[in-house]
Amino acid sequence: MTGEERGPDVEAYAGLGDWTPDSLAVPGVVRAVVSAPDPVLSRAADEVDPTAEETIRLAADLVATMKVSPGCVGLAAPQVGVGARVFAVDVTGHPKAVTVHGTFVLCNARVVEATRWKPGREGCMSVPDLTGDVKRASRLVVEGDLPGSGEPVRLVTDGFEARALQHEIDHCAGLLFLDRVAGAHAIYQRKVYL
Repeated sequence: MTGEERGPDVEAYAGLGDWTPDSLAVPGVVRAVVSAPDPVLSRAADEVDPTAEETIRLAADLVATMKVSPGCVGLAAPQVGVGARVFAVDVTGHPKAVTVHGTFVLCNARVVEATRWKPGREGCMSVPDLTGDVKRASRLVVEGDLPGSGEPVRLVTDGFEARALQHEIDHCAGLLFLDRVAGAHAIYQRKVYL
């Protein structure tokens, strides 16, 4: 369901409520993460039906893959070779995180408000040898759908979690952090491998 079909009624949106990865009711399978220049990483992903069985399984797989990947705070479907607008995020325990919504998965997510832009260093499992300085909004409002129930949600976040959400939404749009850096001077060899 798109935002146009739901209409502009913000009241239709809720937060995550009691949703957890256990709400998916299927076990996740760890998938291989693809690396650039795999073509799936540079194509805009397709919207999904958040209630479809394949979407629910994909959501569970993203969470499972993220959880076994050291230092991973987000993972999008294109990173596991699937051109779908689905991603998982969990910044719990990260030293830069202030606002933390725990582990969650969003389908068909879109940014509806982005303010307080700040530069910050980013890395990516699909670009394992590089990091880069990317300017992102440090206050963010995102709307999307929960996998399984299809319930529309609206998340308000800031800081590091906002950065993680924007990074994953970019993956769903066919963009890597390298597409957002100011130039070659803002790209660095990764010094620590996770």
